[in-house]
Amino acid sequence: MSSANRCRVAAMACGVAIAITTACVSAQDLAKVEPDLVVPTLSDDGPAAGRRFVETLPAYEGTAVHHVVYLPTDWSAEKRWPVVVEYAGNGPFGTSTGRVEDAKLGYGVTGGRGCIWVVLPFVSGDGKSNVRWWWGDKPTYDVGPTVAYCKLAVPAICAKYGGDPRRVVLSGFSRGAIACHYVGLHDDEIARLWRGFVLYSHYDGVNEHWPYPAADRTAALVRLKRLNGRPEFICAEETDSAANSIDAVRRYLAATGVEGDYTFASTGYREHDDAWALRPGDTRRKLRAWLRRVLEQGKPGVDSK
Repeated sequence: MSSANRCRVAAMACGVAIAITTACVSAQDLAKVEPDLVVPTLSDDGPAAGRRFVETLPAYEGTAVHHVVYLPTDWSAEKRWPVVVEYAGNGPFGTSTGRVEDAKLGYGVTGGRGCIWVVLPFVSGDGKSNVRWWWGDKPTYDVGPTVAYCKLAVPAICAKYGGDPRRVVLSGFSRGAIACHYVGLHDDEIARLWRGFVLYSHYDGVNEHWPYPAADRTAALVRLKRLNGRPEFICAEETDSAANSIDAVRRYLAATGVEGDYTFASTGYREHDDAWALRPGDTRRKLRAWLRRVLEQGKPGVDSK
């Protein structure tokens, strides 16, 4: 029996709804596939359609804490827009800088049209700066300031730029993928913000040995249960790593017994790099189709009637 079929059997035994996508049989190198998207440069000219810019919440004026907003090329103030919120990976690590200015996944997901794209920061323990490595400061890695910033930022950005609070999707790469649950499902209040999740490479609870509090599976399971049936698109590079392979996530979810609408996909690339989303391919097409589906439905178990 193939690993995919074994996963289906295990998932069915646990009552877990899982869609399995195979993007490529053999992995590719990013350098061999030309990107068809380039993330727009940051603008100092203020908000407008097609612009990407840095801003700070009023409550954080006078600090170095900031996030990045991109308004799609078809944006207008008269409409309501879905929002893709992103958390970046650790940095400096490989090609990731850990900075909100350098994230790429959300732009690849949206293609620069139809959705507001926001990259939120991980916030230092004193609430005065962005953090590039995990959450908060060593050794405590206090995620509280990051959670607090997110709770303020999402409704504020929606109100300011016409974002639809009922159509907000949380996404992340590497550290950011873990943050989809570790931050995004930290408590019931923040969990209510999201319509769905896009997690690229890593998943909260799979690796219990990360160097921060509550990385264990017991704590991760509490967060996972706050998912409450909302859909997730879970993807990773081609790897056998126990920490972030698709098979490792499948096994973990099957073992939890938590029902969910999980879609799995391989990027088809070898690299641990969010630049894959800037390149055409089967997985990006499926991800965009998934996003359209999610934005057309309600939040299962949260606000659908």
